[in-house]
Amino acid sequence: MSRRTPTGAAVLQPQVTEAITEAVLDELAEHGYARLSMEGVAKRAGVGKSALYRRWKSKQEMAMAVICDHFIATLDVPDTGTLRGDLRASLESVTGWLTHPRFARVLPDLVAEMVCNPELGEVVGLLVGEPKRERTAEIFRRAIARGELPQDTDIELALDLIAAPVYWRFVVRAAEAGPTYLDDLTDTLLRALRATSS
Repeated sequence: MSRRTPTGAAVLQPQVTEAITEAVLDELAEHGYARLSMEGVAKRAGVGKSALYRRWKSKQEMAMAVICDHFIATLDVPDTGTLRGDLRASLESVTGWLTHPRFARVLPDLVAEMVCNPELGEVVGLLVGEPKRERTAEIFRRAIARGELPQDTDIELALDLIAAPVYWRFVVRAAEAGPTYLDDLTDTLLRALRATSS
């Protein structure tokens, strides 16, 4: 007697998950988090709402899972062997993230929504902000171990210095950057962190 293929909640087809993921990102980019709905995502993905609820319990859980999987997981934490190389690569990674055609539209809306929705802010911090910062902190721990940074380096402040200038320039100001911008920024950060050659 042949075994029946399981159906329903037992099967989460990858192609359906991918279609839903793309629909979530498109809905966030076009309508923002406040107007994001399970109904809208299901319609765009061409699936029933049950396909969404088999994967996530709520709109918030769905949005955070997709953002984490699609954007945060792709952020590289380089290990080039030098602090300068790691900083330069990290700045390029963050720049690519912040200027991504879809995420550049999702992020400002999400930040604005967090101001009005403290619970969402806590979730974003827990699922997005903290994991990203913890991964990136390895850059500075390695640099301290190599003798490139002082032992008393404030890693929390150093983490702010990686993201803040790029966020301000590309997201807040929506300004252009010349071909040497990331190199110049890297050198400025190294001076600010009192970095030395290992």
